[in-house]
Amino acid sequence: MGESKRRKTILGDDYGKDVDRILPGIPITKKQSADFVAWTSRGAWIGIGLAIALWVTIRFIGPGLGWWELAN
Repeated sequence: MGESKRRKTILGDDYGKDVDRILPGIPITKKQSADFVAWTSRGAWIGIGLAIALWVTIRFIGPGLGWWELAN
């Protein structure tokens, strides 16, 4: 008997479902945790991009428009 068939007979109806938990008693699957990491990483890069865009605006575009003189 192959490993796949053996696993199917052991798991029964749960075969092919994502039932692997991070820790026993915590209802978060490994796929959910991987999705969370992917979303937060994407969000972090978006935030970094927005911070750079804001910095470029304040540092270079703002003085070119005369905003520095208005502040002083």
